[in-house]
Amino acid sequence: MNPWQPLPLLLASGSPRRKELLEQAGFTFRVAVTHADEALPAGISVYESAEYLACHKANAASDWISGQEILLTADSVVIHEGRILDKPTSVKEAIQHLSDLAGRQHEVMTGICLVHGHQSWSGSALTEVTLAPMSSQEIEWYVAHAKPFDKAGGYGIQEWIGLCKVTRLVGSYANVMGLPVHLVYQALQAFPHWSHTDQR
Repeated sequence: MNPWQPLPLLLASGSPRRKELLEQAGFTFRVAVTHADEALPAGISVYESAEYLACHKANAASDWISGQEILLTADSVVIHEGRILDKPTSVKEAIQHLSDLAGRQHEVMTGICLVHGHQSWSGSALTEVTLAPMSSQEIEWYVAHAKPFDKAGGYGIQEWIGLCKVTRLVGSYANVMGLPVHLVYQALQAFPHWSHTDQR
């Protein structure tokens, strides 16, 4: 166990990017996938949605936690012109998402929730991302050769778009990848007396 992590994490996420980020940062954890409903309640702000979904996933996975683990859940949303661009469900939708984002700025927000016993902590991080313009040929090539369908907004910053088309990034790169690792780290430093908690 590393010296700054009080207990192993249970990462309730099937995202390979979140797993990769935690491994790179030296966390001790295991993975279990939750299939919680990701529908948002009516009227919720787009800027509250990621943290809401992370907490919703934590509630769905709470029975899986052993007494010697801290549950970690997360959810990322891409926000463009006040609306959320979900994971595309078709080639047509993926092309539309990227056409909307090309040459413009958007925001990526990831919410996290940590739970141990009756104590929980949640928060979120926001990163501003600016993409260079993309031709229809570039977009169609990316959709055909990458894996846009499991990513909010239809792209991964660690792939071709991130390498060749991101011109400006304000905030955490890891947050755009799917997990604001710095927030996880900060919360664990305050464990077990997190600064704001809920009784579940």
